[in-house]
Amino acid sequence: MTRDEETEIAQGLLDGDRNAFERFVQHFREKLFQYSWLMCGQREDAEEVAQETLLSVFRNLDQLREPRRLRSWVFRIAKNACLMKRRRSVFAPDRELSLDDYLPASTANGEHRHIEIADWRRLPEDELLRSELRSELHTAIRDLPELYRTVLLLRDVEGLTTEETARTLDVSQDVVKTRLHRARLALRQKLDGYLRIRADAT
Repeated sequence: MTRDEETEIAQGLLDGDRNAFERFVQHFREKLFQYSWLMCGQREDAEEVAQETLLSVFRNLDQLREPRRLRSWVFRIAKNACLMKRRRSVFAPDRELSLDDYLPASTANGEHRHIEIADWRRLPEDELLRSELRSELHTAIRDLPELYRTVLLLRDVEGLTTEETARTLDVSQDVVKTRLHRARLALRQKLDGYLRIRADAT
């Protein structure tokens, strides 16, 4: 999906378009799960963080000032959800919320149209881990210090620009460039070591 299409979705969300809600979930659901899994390190935590991110997006749509920045706004929420996960016992909500609470009304009596969201636990493993090398790559990413890991994920995995990443993380663009460079070096060293071991074993 192009940035123009994401902007179109964002505008639809702001306008209360039901189709935009469905397109948003379909487009971002797996992206958020993968990001959360690599950030949190645990599949169960990733399921919770990804779901909470979707809820937060719908709950805070009025804060989306620039539709063309939908992607960076969404991942900023995901980053904060990861941080909140660590403090869940302190900030636990009084009640569980449903995505249906944030859907635009589809009938005159205010009933909501249901959006189908696949069970996070049913995402096929091979969609994320298609090979031993991919598994090793994910492990290497998760082993990076958080400040490097999050920059790498936003820039190299999710395709945010340097400016968008800086805005998402509340740091300067120079900081983003430095952290990304170090993250890439660390990742390359980890993978080089793995590949050398594999080569020696064959």
